[in-house]
Amino acid sequence: MIENIEEIKNILDNDGVIAYVTDTVWGLGCLPSSEKAVKKIYEIKHREAQKPLILMSSEAYNLLDYVKQPLSKSASKLIKKYFPGALTLVLEKSSKTPYYITSNLDTVGIRVPNNPTFKEICENISGKVLATTSANLSHQPSAKTYEQALENMSGLADIVIPDYGYEAEGLESTVAGIFDDEIKIFRQGAIKLD
Repeated sequence: MIENIEEIKNILDNDGVIAYVTDTVWGLGCLPSSEKAVKKIYEIKHREAQKPLILMSSEAYNLLDYVKQPLSKSASKLIKKYFPGALTLVLEKSSKTPYYITSNLDTVGIRVPNNPTFKEICENISGKVLATTSANLSHQPSAKTYEQALENMSGLADIVIPDYGYEAEGLESTVAGIFDDEIKIFRQGAIKLD
């Protein structure tokens, strides 16, 4: 489906930043191993240094190395129930997750979007994981369409990848953390957790 997958891979392998569709809103991402590209994302968005990026992939198991094992019962349950989907889960990070992604926090957010275009991008890139945030300037509304993503990110991201007909639904993901097996909601989004 995606015509220029080699170009996308090349951009990411060379510290580049891409904008892409997810099931919720448009994302801006890079390879987690590229500190240079992560810095670029903060510059593009004028993002506060204390706001971490999250990690996204097309499959939950690609993300498991980045969080501390074993997972708690609650975390495993939520992953089984809501991945892929509009839930970002904040868990204790493993030593594989660099501090420049987590703003020096000991936790990292992980998510598996439910979008075929996003899935195809992830399955074809090095490591199959993106360090990511929404494709908009800080304190501005999230991009919900390809046109909005182009408007927000033209000349900033190295490429804005078309959605190929798999559009974002337009509501941000719910962000929940699990600490001592207790669920804490940071942002109520598309998924309602009790």
